[in-house]
Amino acid sequence: MGFTPTSATEKGLLQTGQLYEYILKTSVYPREPELLKEIRDLSSTHPLAVMVTAPDAGQFMALILKLINAKKTIEIGVFTGYSLLLTALAIPDDGKITAIDIDRSNYDRIGLPVIKKAGLTHKINFIESPALPVLEQLLQDNHESFDFAFVDADKNNYANYHEKLLKLLKPGGIIMYDNTLWGGTVAMAAEFVPQGYSEMRVHAIEFNRNLALDSRVEISQLPLGDGLTMCRRL
Repeated sequence: MGFTPTSATEKGLLQTGQLYEYILKTSVYPREPELLKEIRDLSSTHPLAVMVTAPDAGQFMALILKLINAKKTIEIGVFTGYSLLLTALAIPDDGKITAIDIDRSNYDRIGLPVIKKAGLTHKINFIESPALPVLEQLLQDNHESFDFAFVDADKNNYANYHEKLLKLLKPGGIIMYDNTLWGGTVAMAAEFVPQGYSEMRVHAIEFNRNLALDSRVEISQLPLGDGLTMCRRL
């Protein structure tokens, strides 16, 4: 079995743990809402805790949501609900999130009780399903109506999600894709890639290359968390 990050520090792409810890402790954790910290702490004992959105990436995402005054959003891949809660906190009281995941059990057990405590469940429409059929259904009457989308799901489908989301987003809308640097392996020679990273690394490399050539969006790939790519629909 290859290297699997087990903490926020190991997940970060800054290659000194001390520097990443400095960023978290100085700029991220002091600003992290207590309810988000609660979900992060509750998620930390999960065997797949590394799947939780990195707090530095989450902080940036919350800022962008507020800067664009997002009100209607989509989230593909929820897991325990950290990014879902930060979105619910960032959008106005009458904002709505369409949250899609193939399995809501982790969310129900960890995130939902915290979101209920926050009084934010009215903002969330959780759909337990593969994402592509839901996106196709949304396209029937939601063309160019969403402000923001966050994707942290099966990397082999990122290109398919991208095509649907571009039709669902308003011009000027933002899509954020998580894990686009895939543990730094996108820049490694294939023979040095740890076991367990190889298959999705190929998809990440192809997706990154295609995004760079996509004239329908402006992009910025950021070394936050495990790599976060922001797209602005033109």
